[in-house]
Amino acid sequence: MFNLTYEFKLKPTDAQAQTFEDWLEINRRVYNYALAERKDWYLSRSCQINACSLKHEYIIRHDTPRPTYASQCKALTAAKKEFPELKKVQSQVLQQTLKRLEVAFVAMWERNHGFPRLKKSGRMRSFVFPQMQGERLKPGMVNFPVIGWIKFRQSREIPNGGVVKQARVVKRVSGWYVMLTIQWDVSVPQPMPHGEGVGIDVGLTSFIATSNGLLIKRPKFFVDAERQLKLLQQRVSRKLIGSNNWKKAQKKVAKLHEYVANCRQDWHRKLSHKVCNDTGMVFVEDLNLVGLSRGMLGKHCLDAGFGQFFNILEQTCFQRGVYFQKVDSRKTSQICPNCGVETGKKELSERTHVCSNCAYTTHRDVAAAQVVLVRGLAAVGHTVKMLAEGKFVGIPVKQESPNF
Repeated sequence: MFNLTYEFKLKPTDAQAQTFEDWLEINRRVYNYALAERKDWYLSRSCQINACSLKHEYIIRHDTPRPTYASQCKALTAAKKEFPELKKVQSQVLQQTLKRLEVAFVAMWERNHGFPRLKKSGRMRSFVFPQMQGERLKPGMVNFPVIGWIKFRQSREIPNGGVVKQARVVKRVSGWYVMLTIQWDVSVPQPMPHGEGVGIDVGLTSFIATSNGLLIKRPKFFVDAERQLKLLQQRVSRKLIGSNNWKKAQKKVAKLHEYVANCRQDWHRKLSHKVCNDTGMVFVEDLNLVGLSRGMLGKHCLDAGFGQFFNILEQTCFQRGVYFQKVDSRKTSQICPNCGVETGKKELSERTHVCSNCAYTTHRDVAAAQVVLVRGLAAVGHTVKMLAEGKFVGIPVKQESPNF
């Protein structure tokens, strides 16, 4: 089985858009109620046996089982008799909202995420149809359960022979979007190591440096828009909270954020295709992106979007038949790629790699990318006789603009 997700912009009527808004609000209330039920159960088990809090205490019978996804789905069926508005939303959509809450708790337990928080008005921005059986897709139209046929802007063709398995409706400041997951009954082999390899080192001075000497300067998407964003946020703070002018000012802030995100994603996609040109293998560093985002330069690391670029690059490599792999990122800037001798730590101001053992000299980031390439080739069973073959000697460094 082979799955692909296509994203298109919906063109709903006013009545259909209002239905989407109502469904989002009902899903938000179901999510908050289920979260409050779980939170109360946990708080009732956290008090001391011989003492109670002076402020308040959560008292729930000792034999009450812990709320789970299955028990809350069962309770949701009974709640529809008491709250008829729940019947407006398709049953599986509400179940997917409860499943989202279950995933949040699993992430808290297994991945050290924070405790799930209640969603205030406007924070629930999507809902999912997990099953799309029957005829659900026409050229420029999609058929949602209960809601019916809705037009969308088909910006690209969808190959024939696929079956729509799932649909997610997303609300953004620029409109409504649908993410269609389509499945084909085919087996697509994974790309195997072949051809020339390229190692990539990412950074804040140069966004990427490749092992063949290419340096791409980092565009500052968020930093360049920060001044305008500050002005728009000041206008929001001066409006009466909840008023129409406050909502209009908030919408302008959201539009600017979406514009910055779209520009960054578009640039990452163009760069990923540039990297995949004339190469058969791509190797990148396996970085601790969470740690980078929490450091002193966290804002600039998040602005660069290393994680998004790696995901897009991996997808592009799969589409174009290029082998992609992450390698160990430790000490890539402290090892000479030509002789393999550890040269020690470098200051951030040192932008040139000079080996005291073999006198190999190149740009610091290019040398790190070459170390990544050596590790990647070793991981896939290739070897490089660097010094004997002159693999990395005399590679010119090419500075290129971030604008393609």
